[in-house]
Amino acid sequence: MKAFVFPGQGAQFPGMGKDLYEENPKAKALFEQANEILGFRITDIMFDGTAEELKQTKVTQPAIFLHSVILAKTTPDFAPDMVAGHSLGEFSALVSNGTLAFEDGLKLVYQRALAMQEACEINPSTMAAILGLADEKVEEICEGIKDEIVVPANYNCPGQLVISGSNKGIEIACEKMKEAGAKRALPLPVGGAFHSPLMEPAREKLQKAIEATVFSTPICPVYQNVSTTAISDVSDIKANLIAQLTAPVKWTQSVQNMVKDGATHFVECGPGKVLQGLVKKIHPEAEVSGL
Repeated sequence: MKAFVFPGQGAQFPGMGKDLYEENPKAKALFEQANEILGFRITDIMFDGTAEELKQTKVTQPAIFLHSVILAKTTPDFAPDMVAGHSLGEFSALVSNGTLAFEDGLKLVYQRALAMQEACEINPSTMAAILGLADEKVEEICEGIKDEIVVPANYNCPGQLVISGSNKGIEIACEKMKEAGAKRALPLPVGGAFHSPLMEPAREKLQKAIEATVFSTPICPVYQNVSTTAISDVSDIKANLIAQLTAPVKWTQSVQNMVKDGATHFVECGPGKVLQGLVKKIHPEAEVSGL
């Protein structure tokens, strides 16, 4: 069985999507439609902008979404048995399996990006990658820090967990992780504490937008970050999508469940190869490729 997986923030690169735009008339039309919906030419930044310009959350998120979704939409015989997306990638996955219309997915992603950027400005905060420490130990250390917010944010693969929280909280946690034997505890160059309680202002904004959007019955199940299991029910998909901003991304568990349900081949749809690497670490026997 084939699982299509969609990357999140961090997969962007200058020039992304340019070949697709130039070589495929359908892709070009979708990119131009996106420029109109957003009210600025995101394609100019994607194709000719610097890494710095691409790094702004309000650009990064729609850029990765567009690259991923347009790739799926222009792939002949695109027929996934199941889909999943890492954080932002969940929106790409939901367009690819027919739950969301292209325009609605893009509008939600752009609103999500603006709301997250705003939440970051309200609460200066950050994230850090913890390598070589058991998930349980990371969870225990986070729970032990009482006066600051620090939580597990991304369960990427065994031995790689990203934590999220206040600047001070992350600083304290990194020291404690190293003391506990972590190979590395690296603060990440991100704008804020994604997938933590500090994203609550963004979650409230996004909830209204999600509730006002039409969701359709998908052509195949989605394994969502919050639930990690196969979901096809529209009201469950909505609830999980709303919860996603303040809850951890359980990528390890999602991939494990997809394998348990029969996935043998994982196809990464979008920029980069990050998810192919993570899938291999979670399930070495899996066949992985990119579109």
